[in-house]
Amino acid sequence: MKRLLLAAAAACLLTVSPVLAQTVILVRHAEKADDSRDALLSAEGQARAEALARTLAGGLPDHIFTSPMQRTILTAAPTAEAAGVTSRAFGFENGLPAHVEEVAAAVRALPEDAVVLVVEHSNIVPLIARTLGYAEAADVPECEFDRLTRLEIQGEGTTAVVSRYGAKSACD
Repeated sequence: MKRLLLAAAAACLLTVSPVLAQTVILVRHAEKADDSRDALLSAEGQARAEALARTLAGGLPDHIFTSPMQRTILTAAPTAEAAGVTSRAFGFENGLPAHVEEVAAAVRALPEDAVVLVVEHSNIVPLIARTLGYAEAADVPECEFDRLTRLEIQGEGTTAVVSRYGAKSACD
């Protein structure tokens, strides 16, 4: 009887598949050098981009999505290099709501176990998080650059952990 029970338990363990969840890491671009429309990163911004790569070193992304602006692409660049992936930029041709939905649709189209880094702008990061199921996503103040939101998307459920990376932002 013991052998039968052990065999049944072993069969159950072999048929249980691991629970898969997409991991989506959302950050705002790092500090920019000036207020021009398509600004480069400042020295602080470049240091933050490097800090992002170090922060994600234990779980590098399979995919990286950015806006077409240099500051988002440059923020993602050290992580892309470390992960050996090319970032994909999504444009704004059809307006902000369409941009947010396009990025969210691209995330949803990825495999269940994908890890994706999304580098966007302060007004877009919370919109993408909400579209992906994190309804409580807070707006990002203009002075905040150190927030990292990690979403775990499993089926219809989304959980989130908000943390900080790099140097502390200068918000009051």
